Amino acid sequence: MLDDTLLHWRAEFPILETTTYLISNSLGAMPRAVYDRLRDYADSWATLGVRAWSSGWWDLKRVVGDKVAPLMGAPAGSVLMHENASIANSILFSALDFSETHRNKVVICDQDFPSDVYTLRQMLPAHMRVEVIRSHDGMTIDTDELLSAIDERTRLVSLSHVLFRSAYIMPAQAIVERAHQVGAQVLLNGYHSVGVIPLDVTALNVDFYIGGTLKWLCGGPGGVFMYVRPDLLPGLAPKITGWFAHRQPFAFDIDSFERREDSYRLANGTPGIASLYAVQPGVEIIAQVGVEAIRAKSMRQTALVIDLADAAGITVFSPREPSVRAGTVTLRPDHAYEVSRELLARGIIIDYREGAGIRIAPHFYNSDAEVRCVVEAIQEILASGTWQQHQAGRSFVT
Repeated sequence: MLDDTLLHWRAEFPILETTTYLISNSLGAMPRAVYDRLRDYADSWATLGVRAWSSGWWDLKRVVGDKVAPLMGAPAGSVLMHENASIANSILFSALDFSETHRNKVVICDQDFPSDVYTLRQMLPAHMRVEVIRSHDGMTIDTDELLSAIDERTRLVSLSHVLFRSAYIMPAQAIVERAHQVGAQVLLNGYHSVGVIPLDVTALNVDFYIGGTLKWLCGGPGGVFMYVRPDLLPGLAPKITGWFAHRQPFAFDIDSFERREDSYRLANGTPGIASLYAVQPGVEIIAQVGVEAIRAKSMRQTALVIDLADAAGITVFSPREPSVRAGTVTLRPDHAYEVSRELLARGIIIDYREGAGIRIAPHFYNSDAEVRCVVEAIQEILASGTWQQHQAGRSFVT
């Protein structure tokens, strides 16, 4: 029997005591230490009051960013925390120069997370056009088609590093190299990558990288990190800004605005401090476990899901090649939506995504027995017909 040394971390995650939790690609399990960190936040507020700002709150966006940075190969001071990806994207897009009329194209793909696309389209000037590279199989993007679309008219390439429906890992290195070859810049969304696959943004030479802590980093909502390549930072002057980005915020000068020189030049208004406390235990645990160890176990367990699904005759809607598959396996059994509702009712926590299927995402704290459990449960639900009780109505929340 395999000796899985990472399972000793299970005790740090309370939800694992009561459920089979296989949905860390949507919301990572909460570390037990979050209780203590939020108590620290409350104690600081209760005892220091407004003095808490000068005792750590003011610098917390950078301090937490510096904890995330090593997990993505970023240097200290290059990662700043934000409240959500739409805010971070909007700040970045408002800082980019889209005035060159001969560079009027942004390249995206139809498998990107919709919220990223919504923000992008709304922020672009009228003369810019968006070229959408469409998947042929709903799972992957043809690399040749994508790279050929990145030409001398391209200003920005904005793509997910890992596609959220299928967990396909995009060819990031080739994308960055091609974009830079023609003078374009690259923004990658890393929600489904950081914490489950190794990443080095410095070696990748990517221009911008935005992701969140709520999934594989087990940090919960309200923690989004934005990396900007250090040499690009001085040239960014976001239109979406606020007093935290001011060089002398307490001067309260409404007539002039001097930006900070560090990553806080991309800050805006007063941040949600409680979330920045809650983010940290998960990030610290991932750093201790190590992304390389997490990736090795993830590749083994996602392969196990695929093998079990094949044996059960369940359609797999994720890449079979381990090198291009991140931490999730999407399955398409018959009556997938109804089956997903019955799994949830049984305390087997997965999710369903329209156009994809049931997403199963084991993390370092999951056992092989739990992986087998979910596939066996799908088989039993189909065989017994218990899926039928969930035919009335649909919810796309999970």
